[in-house]
Amino acid sequence: MNTLTGSYPPAVRRWNGPTLGASLALGPALLVIVCFQILPLLTLLRYSFNRFTPTELMTEAFTFENYVRFLVEPYFQEVLLTTLGLSVLCTVSSLILGYPVAYFLARTQSRFKSLMLIIILFPLLIGNVVRAAGWMAFLGRGGIMNYVLIQTGIISEPLELLFTPLAVFMGLLGVMLPFMILTLQGVLENIDPNLISAAQNLGANPSTSFRRIVLPLSMPGVAAGCVLVFMLGMNAYATPVLLGGSSFKMMSPILYSQISVASNWPFGSALAFILILVTLIATLASTYLLSRQAQVLR
Repeated sequence: MNTLTGSYPPAVRRWNGPTLGASLALGPALLVIVCFQILPLLTLLRYSFNRFTPTELMTEAFTFENYVRFLVEPYFQEVLLTTLGLSVLCTVSSLILGYPVAYFLARTQSRFKSLMLIIILFPLLIGNVVRAAGWMAFLGRGGIMNYVLIQTGIISEPLELLFTPLAVFMGLLGVMLPFMILTLQGVLENIDPNLISAAQNLGANPSTSFRRIVLPLSMPGVAAGCVLVFMLGMNAYATPVLLGGSSFKMMSPILYSQISVASNWPFGSALAFILILVTLIATLASTYLLSRQAQVLR
């Protein structure tokens, strides 16, 4: 600061908040978010406190009976626990399977790196229904999986793989794995290789340098990838319906059936906000635990 004039040099001028131009630039995006995200959610929240009647379908009220129904009926609690457990399992599995692939892609200098990225991205270019149809052909009684198992002598009769929790797990993992790999790759590529070289020059073996340098620095990517994959699992719809069949229930299909089939908008809205709340709490808890783990590793 210039003590004579009382002004700051151009390079160190005090920042007093967003400028008018920046505020105007953010305005359209904020308007879209408010109109297409916040207002519909607030409307759905209001619906969750209304009362369902068979004749009028929804009558305006302010009651907690829809949330109480979820708490007193074990069926819906079991569906939520199934959704939560499968989402956690898919998240952990995608992290275990995706981290080595992401690390390899981040460090490789192969000319086929772009091709490998295209192969990883390819499942995301296919619609959910088409992708699920492929899994149905792969896991059916006359599918590729049973054919290989029979031909190799592992089994003598086809296994019932389709319309099982295993089929849903495999289908969800196929969707989530590319997201985890791409998220981790972006973080791992930003880690300076000279840090690893310096650690090895100081006597650290590859496993020690990975554990003390690479893993702590990659924890933001691990947290982001886990949060993204977990949210995808909690809100999955097409894969559980097509691969799980009528016997396997998750929150999104149940929510949809309450609104579109039973026309019970109040209870369906309550299920939606219970799903949002559980997802938010689990996401915040996992982010906190991963950040604490990163501090311990450092």
